[in-house]
Amino acid sequence: MSQSDFPGWHGTTIIGVRKGGKVVVAGDGQVSLGQTVIKGTARKVRRLNPGGKPVLVGFAGSTADAFTLLERLERKLEAAPGQLARACVELAKDWRTDKYLQKLEAMLIVTDGDALLVVTGAGDVLEPEHDVAAIGSGGNYALAAARALIPTDLDAEDIARRAMAIAADICVYTNGNITLDQLSAPKNTDLLTA
Repeated sequence: MSQSDFPGWHGTTIIGVRKGGKVVVAGDGQVSLGQTVIKGTARKVRRLNPGGKPVLVGFAGSTADAFTLLERLERKLEAAPGQLARACVELAKDWRTDKYLQKLEAMLIVTDGDALLVVTGAGDVLEPEHDVAAIGSGGNYALAAARALIPTDLDAEDIARRAMAIAADICVYTNGNITLDQLSAPKNTDLLTA
C-alpha cells in the first residue's frame, strides 16, 4: 500500500485545564484508522515520576512516536529535576534537529502542577493563555468549551470533563471514554525557609 493510499490514523483529544491550584489533563480513548474505530479505550494520559516529582503528559498522534517522546522527556527531567520548562525546551530542540526524531508525529501537553505546556515537533514549547491547552482532532472544540467554562464556579476536573464531552459530541475522532489525572500546584517552600 502506498503512502497516498494509506488512510492514516486519526483521533484523540487531549485537554489540560489549570484552575484553583490544580491542573487536570484528560484525554479520550478513541483510535481510528481511516473511518474505522480500531480501539475505544486507549489511555493517552500518563504520569511520569522522574526523580520522584510527578509530571502528567497527554499525547495526540502516533502512539509509538508519543512513547518515544515520553521516554526522552523523562530522561530530560531526570537530568534537570524540577525544571519542566527547561526539559521541554531541550526535548523540543532535539525533536526539531534530530533526523530520527523529526519524523515523529505526535504532540504533547505536559504539566508538573504548576506549568502547563504544549510541546510540538516544530520546536515549539507553548504556555497557553487562559489556563487551557488542547491538542488533537477535537482539540479546538474542547478548547472553546473549556475557555467558556473557566469563568464559572466549576473546578478544573469538571471543566475538563465537560469540555471533553462536548468535543466527543462534535468530533467523530473523539469518544466519551475519558482518562483523567490531576496534580496540585507545588507548595512554595521558599516562603517557609525565608
